[in-house]
Amino acid sequence: MLLSPMSLLSMAENGIMGNMTSQNLATAKSVRRGEETIKTVAKSIDTQIMEKGPENRESQKINKGLLQTDELYQYILETSAYPREAEPLKEIRNATANHPKRLMATAPDAGLLISLLLKLVNAKKTIEIGVFTGYSLLLTALSITADGKIVAIDISREGYEIGLPIIQKAGVEHKIDFIEAPGLLVLDKLLEDVQSEEEDSFDFAYVDADKDNYKNYHEKLMKLVRVGGIIIYDNTLCGGTVALPESVVPENKKFIRKHIIEFNELLSKDPRIQISQIPVGDGVTICRRL
Repeated sequence: MLLSPMSLLSMAENGIMGNMTSQNLATAKSVRRGEETIKTVAKSIDTQIMEKGPENRESQKINKGLLQTDELYQYILETSAYPREAEPLKEIRNATANHPKRLMATAPDAGLLISLLLKLVNAKKTIEIGVFTGYSLLLTALSITADGKIVAIDISREGYEIGLPIIQKAGVEHKIDFIEAPGLLVLDKLLEDVQSEEEDSFDFAYVDADKDNYKNYHEKLMKLVRVGGIIIYDNTLCGGTVALPESVVPENKKFIRKHIIEFNELLSKDPRIQISQIPVGDGVTICRRL
């Protein structure tokens, strides 16, 4: 049986191992001092976190996003996302940078994934629910075929107006049908048109809107998107809060977190789709209709 240095030290100090060498005894004492130091530091950190309240405890875990460090995320942006980002997209990102709701914009690394999927399915007809300043909308317009069309839905045109001059300069405004209205009402009208065969079904849908309606959007999109088509839902990891105990989640995030957790469970059990949830941006879930 092998004994740890701490066990050996205890035995030596109690006279059980009188022949322990001075070198071994010194090593054991050094190990004990190291372990005691680690315990002291750990206790100090725990005390500081507890004293600063649940908000701080939560931020210790999620304030660096979904990756381990800010530096790692910055590496991804600078190595793959920014070098591949089209100039008009950079312009919209910069135009959005000072907006008070700038975090609502699609992350550049998530944008690369969306563009790749649009091209893989050769999307011609798409839906976007939640436009904001138009980063993902412009990304889609640049990625789909020359004769492609996007039905873009948002309850407010205010954000869209910020990105519109850049979209116009990029020469893709003709692909966009912007509708200022609640998403569910527009989807109902689109369903009427598709079911009456006035319109073809859609190849692709991207949803970044009111999270409490994600499940309702999903049911309607399953009837609008063709078999083999793609539906992407943004923010499905909700800043990492989906994995945290509710007691440490800030009050202003609990409502969204609850609906996202329920939605993630719904998707996981839906036999009509193939899914992949990816920790890109704020978490995206890709659904392929079967």
